Amino acid sequence: MSENTKVEAKRVFIGAGCNRVVNNVSWGASGLVSFGAQNAVAVFCPKTAQILTTLPGHKAAVNCTHWLPSSKFAFKAKNLDRHYLLSGDSDGIIILWELSTLHNNQQWRHVLQLPLSHKKGVTCITAYMVSETDAMFASASSDGVVNLWDVSFPAQSSEECKVVCLDSICVDTKAIVTLALAELPQNPGRFALALGGLDNKIKLYSGERTGKFTSVCELKGHTDWIRSLDFSLPLHITEQTTDCIMLVSSSQDKVIRIWKLVLVGDVGSWRREITLASYIEGPVFISGTSTYQISVESVLIGHEDWVYSVEWEPPVINSIDGRLVNHQPLRILSASMDKTMMIWRPEKKTGVWVNVVCVGELSHCALGFYGGHWSPNGLSILAHGYGGSFHLWRNVSSSKEAENWQMQEVPSGHFAAVTDVTWARTGEYLLSVSHDQTTRVFSSWKNEEGNEAEDEHWHELARPQVHGHDINCVAMVQGKGNHRFVSGAEEKVVRVFEAPLSFLMTLNHTCAGGEGSFPEDLQEDVQVLGANMSALGLSQKPIYLHSSSEPLERNGGGDGLDTFETVPEAAPVELKEPPIEDQLAFHTLWPESHKLYGHGNELFSLCGDHKGNLVASSCKAQSASMAEIWLWEVGTWKAVGRLQSHSLTVTHLEFSYDDTMLLSVSRDRHFSVFSIQRTDNGEVSHKLMAKVEAHKRIIWACSWNPFGHQFATSSRDKTVKIWSIESDARIKQILALPQFGSSVTAVAWTGLDRKEKSGCVAVGMESGLIELWTIKIIETEEGTTATAALALRLEPFMCHVSAVNRLVWKPTEKCESNQSLLRLTSCADDNCVRVFDFKF
Repeated sequence: MSENTKVEAKRVFIGAGCNRVVNNVSWGASGLVSFGAQNAVAVFCPKTAQILTTLPGHKAAVNCTHWLPSSKFAFKAKNLDRHYLLSGDSDGIIILWELSTLHNNQQWRHVLQLPLSHKKGVTCITAYMVSETDAMFASASSDGVVNLWDVSFPAQSSEECKVVCLDSICVDTKAIVTLALAELPQNPGRFALALGGLDNKIKLYSGERTGKFTSVCELKGHTDWIRSLDFSLPLHITEQTTDCIMLVSSSQDKVIRIWKLVLVGDVGSWRREITLASYIEGPVFISGTSTYQISVESVLIGHEDWVYSVEWEPPVINSIDGRLVNHQPLRILSASMDKTMMIWRPEKKTGVWVNVVCVGELSHCALGFYGGHWSPNGLSILAHGYGGSFHLWRNVSSSKEAENWQMQEVPSGHFAAVTDVTWARTGEYLLSVSHDQTTRVFSSWKNEEGNEAEDEHWHELARPQVHGHDINCVAMVQGKGNHRFVSGAEEKVVRVFEAPLSFLMTLNHTCAGGEGSFPEDLQEDVQVLGANMSALGLSQKPIYLHSSSEPLERNGGGDGLDTFETVPEAAPVELKEPPIEDQLAFHTLWPESHKLYGHGNELFSLCGDHKGNLVASSCKAQSASMAEIWLWEVGTWKAVGRLQSHSLTVTHLEFSYDDTMLLSVSRDRHFSVFSIQRTDNGEVSHKLMAKVEAHKRIIWACSWNPFGHQFATSSRDKTVKIWSIESDARIKQILALPQFGSSVTAVAWTGLDRKEKSGCVAVGMESGLIELWTIKIIETEEGTTATAALALRLEPFMCHVSAVNRLVWKPTEKCESNQSLLRLTSCADDNCVRVFDFKF
């Protein structure tokens, strides 16, 4: 912090998709859901559908997360004010986090990193809560090693967690992908551990709470990889005390099996006769002084593709004779790559297991589910899918027997690196593009209560472009009339998109839209309602208003003739509430109005001027001829200029605020300033004013001062420099900020006070960290100088965990008064889009 300014930072929004791995998501007894988003552990609240925070610490992609206690042990977590979370990554690192919920204030803490136990990526973590303060957990790795740990949580806040490695089981060279842990019935202190992997067999180990686990038997029956295992809590079979536990398993053979573990007696008292029936009954094993028998309870067939996850419904607390008893419901949730989740339970009369609920059946755009999870109360179920998306259903039925599962809002975001982000022309929404081949629109929505911006809720509003190439850059085309943007991907074409009528009507329901922000006369000019996707995901064809009366499924109704060549027709409509994944992926596309050809390589950078007349573009380049910057005229979309100066890729472009100059920075360590003039007959003329070698390494980004002809450049050499264009068109360096801790990959300048010529520069780094610097420009007759002070260093929990790719300030009305509240958006390689508010 600098001495003179106190800047307050507030996190407004985080958008992120889920890593596309199987054991990535966990629903905790705290009511929160955790998931891995690239190297970060993200946590979201299902009630508000908002991502609350991301936890920095992992250096590699997060493969799995697991709450202690998870929803399964919510009955043991009634009085807890501290919850714990385990996360494992593809380098084999496991981190333990603490969430303190004292005084309704959520505080996160990095407790410890487990001593390096796995040589390869962690594939699965499972846990058993022995008591409120003690747990056992097991972690598996793709090198075939399973480690068992004992963890005891502190009773007082002054104490620390204790984690001890109890045992390490080396199974074989084949990877273990799923684990389940349970206490054996009638045998306190003895545990069963089930392992599933790539050899189609379920391996069962047994051991004590204090130590060694030994292999006791193998369960055969599945004919493909075991994908998921889950133990129930003890069940009472009869009025006597005989207890059993159930194990459910699912596999890539599309089948779910339920196994029953029954205590059959003490080792001395029980003898088994070897008969034909004994082979059918299943294996027997001894643990301590007790003997257990395993039999197949049921085989469930219903899914049409790999079943990636199965999970028992969490226990409910029933009152029996005035006593509160934890009761394990006989219900199983399964999630499959066939795009469905099913709930199974035995029929009351026959005891035959049947499928009672089936949700999902999403359109062609969803590519199956990687996992399904129960909420702690068993009234909601959550799936995460191949497209990095979440799908949440809640049982809204009032009676216990009837079931009415309805889709709910969930957070969403990109599931690959976010490469560029930009604000709409007056800041109603922001637009981001990513290597997940989508363009997404995020905006805040009005609350039903109509609360002010105190609890602004942001959601994904539309997915204008779903493409067949990774998208690298985007720019809004400013100006009057319809909303439009240009995007550039790993292809040689710049594509232009126009907002359809369905989007303009939807915008009125967002906070930023405001009443009457899109006058009817403007909407009347727009004849396009939405867009259809092409078969290969390249061009998006418009759907016109007058054709919307045609049957919607003309390209393949239920006649079974659907192929990859025919895509069902989209049905764009005005949205009154935030859309769910299925609508986003298919019904919110924007039509593509133009393609701009000219570049010889993949597009890398785009920018539009402030009046809405010109767009500048650059592509990847190894030579001077490829490194040309092309200028396009908005409207006619003709190429009106080819600017030559650089010899390698131009990494960033920006027009000055008065649109008289274009600044470009490049891999060749130079920046160039071009003057852009319009002649009387409307033609564009351009001239290279200056080319300066500015840094020792690649220059990543640049940004103009809104109040004058000064600009900032940032580089891999860890520096940010401020330059001024003097009255005689000379360019001189007026300031260099102190060296940063890592490569500076993004920079953005906004104005604070026009009279004092003060502004704020946001700096984003390769480490994911963001800093704010206040800059004051002093103009005298001798020339221009500047002073700088560090205004705020954002704490790591608020920042990204990978390289920041772009920072953009929300456009503010050009008023003379001071801007005390500023809004910044950022995007990064950690799949996240973030929005911050800063109070000066």
